[in-house]
Amino acid sequence: MADRKTVCIIGAGPSGLAAAKNLLWDRRARSKFRVTIVESQPRIGGLWPSSRSDNGGLVHPLMLANQSRHTVQLSGLAWEDDAPSFPRAWQIGAYLERYFQRYCRGPQEIGDLVVKLSRRVVRAEPIDSGWHVWTQATDTEGGDREVVDAGVFDYLVVASGYFGSPNVPEGLETMSTTTTTTTTTTVNSGSVPVVHSSAYRDLDTLFAGHPPTKDQKGKIVVAGGQFSGVEIAATIASHLSSAEHAPGAAIDTIPAASVHHVIQQPFWVFPLHTSPAPAANAPPFLPFDLPSYNIRKRPQPLADTQGHITAETARFVHGLFETALGTDQAEIHPALAIAKDSTVRDAPPMMAVSDTYLEHVRSGRITLSTGKLDAVTDTQAVVTDVSRSENVDNVAAVVLATGFSAATSLAFFPESVKQALHFDATDARQIVALAFNGTYHPAVANLAFVGFYRSPYWGVMEMQARLATALFVSDAASPPPSKDVASWVPATPQWPQLASALADDRSIERTLSLRADPERTSQFPMGDYLFLMHTFGEALGIPRRAADPADAALQTRDVALDVVTPAHYFDGDGDQGDENTGGGPTVDSLDTVKAIEHTAATVKAGLHDTRFVARAVFRSLQGTWKLDRTLTSRLPSHPSGRFVGTAEFRLRQRTKDGMSESEKLGEEDEDEFEYLYVEDGIFTALNGPSFQATRRYVWRYNARDDRMSVWFARTDDSSRADYLFHALEFSPSLMRKGWKATAGHLCIDDFYDVHYEFGVSGVNVTNWTLEYGVRGPKKDYTIFGTYRR
Repeated sequence: MADRKTVCIIGAGPSGLAAAKNLLWDRRARSKFRVTIVESQPRIGGLWPSSRSDNGGLVHPLMLANQSRHTVQLSGLAWEDDAPSFPRAWQIGAYLERYFQRYCRGPQEIGDLVVKLSRRVVRAEPIDSGWHVWTQATDTEGGDREVVDAGVFDYLVVASGYFGSPNVPEGLETMSTTTTTTTTTTVNSGSVPVVHSSAYRDLDTLFAGHPPTKDQKGKIVVAGGQFSGVEIAATIASHLSSAEHAPGAAIDTIPAASVHHVIQQPFWVFPLHTSPAPAANAPPFLPFDLPSYNIRKRPQPLADTQGHITAETARFVHGLFETALGTDQAEIHPALAIAKDSTVRDAPPMMAVSDTYLEHVRSGRITLSTGKLDAVTDTQAVVTDVSRSENVDNVAAVVLATGFSAATSLAFFPESVKQALHFDATDARQIVALAFNGTYHPAVANLAFVGFYRSPYWGVMEMQARLATALFVSDAASPPPSKDVASWVPATPQWPQLASALADDRSIERTLSLRADPERTSQFPMGDYLFLMHTFGEALGIPRRAADPADAALQTRDVALDVVTPAHYFDGDGDQGDENTGGGPTVDSLDTVKAIEHTAATVKAGLHDTRFVARAVFRSLQGTWKLDRTLTSRLPSHPSGRFVGTAEFRLRQRTKDGMSESEKLGEEDEDEFEYLYVEDGIFTALNGPSFQATRRYVWRYNARDDRMSVWFARTDDSSRADYLFHALEFSPSLMRKGWKATAGHLCIDDFYDVHYEFGVSGVNVTNWTLEYGVRGPKKDYTIFGTYRR
């Protein structure tokens, strides 16, 4: 015990837990370290909340991950079989709790672990023997705020993440509202609430203390056009839509009815499911990160596609995005258009992820301005662009999706350390310049970084944790370096390939070069997941578990997939979560195999069955369609005629009206959405009168069964579902590029034979038809409707 080296890990999120797991369980590190984790939250998980009601952090517990469970995982722990494809934030927190219980609460003979919750590192100073660390309590409810000497550690791991503190635009006076676990930024603008996007939870809390007036409904201004801006604008718009269209709608209690989104430039918006073969006649669908991480489509040897982006490369990638989406977004809104002849295509592409954002924009629920939010005065916001200024009137609230400052995440370092790390608080994308893909700096001994870069991948976090372990193990086995040695790069004999990889690395020079040319820097400078995983794997001697190229289940005539996930880089030497029993596989290796098999099964189901097609079609129906329908009756008692009007799919939070008790219990995610379908128009009878006609249904999607269904609306309350009309069964269309679906419904003596045809371009349904024949003792007619945007 006395010979064990000590390590302080700052942060108990996925990065910190991966670092602790590797230091405790890697065979080459076992029994060599005593680990202390310092976490500012009162629970492990870092940013990720522990439950649906955990609102104390910077992440909304109901927020959907923008990567699937296949990517949001660590190699030693598979997700539960029934976990959703895209887990919510609180489910990720629960996953991390399971990871912690398995790897950080295991047999004590592997090494010591101490976890200090509700404490923040406020000082970390390098000394000859390592790092001297001081901490302070984050609990303000009567807790002791005294700075405490936490002791001296041989090594320090920064795993506190990039989300240091909310950014607030200059010129807006701020106030800090401190909770027990975090600081939420609000802005004193006068008569309207102004909050950072990390503080938004729902409309009720946003407008608490701001009751609606008799005046016209106002706008919620969202400032910021990258990932968080798109996500929060779409979330608020969905909340507004639900407030308006849910049973017992409460929109009258909300002072706003729309979102005004202030963006700086157009960006591509990807849904959560895309097609790996968008040109296919019946394009298959998968979680959008799986086609992105298909290594078979990449030229070999792998080269880094991120960082410095030439105009030629930018145009090429813009073209790939347009092909994948099937649109340049011009039909959605001019401010989002990225036309082929636009100079926007010379710049590095910007992207965001949302299932609902574009259709909220198309419908007008979200309006757009290009520029920057300059000021908020009473109920008016000022947006300025290069050559003009725009006043946005009737503002009801402002949400600042202006990102976070990573500078506060390193505030505990003295200036000498910051200078050595090339610290630059003005560079939001690369605040420090570190060696070997953001893991360490040779000028600062006994220090490693895990997950400390913009939008880190979980697989890369795990690789950085493995590299940090290799460096610490090697350093601990080496004689103390001379004080004259300026570079801390210990010899790594137990990792034979690592020494040459570290010697050849040029990550620091790359970062400094990108700082000198920010206009040509990619949105995520360390965004090439496949390249990063491959580079770490080669350096650490961890081969990738490649898919069998002869496996017909992973390919079609249009595409072949070999998807890379963290589980595909399982370290046979380093990842040993439990002792072997009788020479059998370890628990973590079994979990790794399980995770790989689940990813393969998901790919196979998407390529060869109809998995995710219903999900993709359902998402794409949101909004208003032009409807032209003919009714052809073969009985004189029912007139033939034509209906012309609109069909609107009104987004709202899922209800359970009409469901049986077993169906209610089987609902996978009660926070999902459904549509209230409303059609209005004029029916003109053949050789007869014309009259106004309307009808309503409720459309639902169940992720557990991958099923889309249509429900009759109640006659006494047309906003509520009554009972099931039909569920759609999908198959490839033989008539057009897209998908068809069939269904049937027996209503006493009348049978409804239902046929759909969905025309698909990229990820979107662009037009569709619905035909059903009705036959019974007193009915014999056919209805055929065409739907277009």
